[in-house]
Amino acid sequence: MKRILKPVTYILAAIYFLVDAVFMAVARPISRWLGWHFEFKRLRAWIKSLSPYPSLALFSVPVIILEPIKPLAAYLVATGQFLSGVTAFVGCELLKLVLVERLFHLTRDKLMRIPAFAWAYGKFTEMKAWLEATEAWRAFRALSQTAKDFVVRTRARLAGGFSRLVTSRD
Repeated sequence: MKRILKPVTYILAAIYFLVDAVFMAVARPISRWLGWHFEFKRLRAWIKSLSPYPSLALFSVPVIILEPIKPLAAYLVATGQFLSGVTAFVGCELLKLVLVERLFHLTRDKLMRIPAFAWAYGKFTEMKAWLEATEAWRAFRALSQTAKDFVVRTRARLAGGFSRLVTSRD
């Protein structure tokens, strides 16, 4: 039984990390944008003043609150409420990752002083490196870059066409 469950566990873990990595690719720019446009100086100072274990507790809050939305979203999809389920999943996953990214950025040094957290983060980093080394991940990244380039080119063409339209009316 153990031989059967071990590969299944690895596959499920890889899928979980892949989904989180895909969402993180979207969440990281949002997080940076929020950090750049909204200072929250008092909140940031308070978070930075926390010691390691209160920082860990604060870091855990978005995960504890928003992670249970995944089964709820799956239930909604399974009961035929596809749009509601997908919206709940995507919205809560992005919110969770943005909050976790910002909190980790502010508390990383303190969290790394907790031996269990440092060990778990090391394992997470190893798993992420393994995932990024796979052929599937490289193919996904190439496809993602192609899509990004297409959006940039289309946006530039539309903006150029719009500016010509505006100047031709004047």
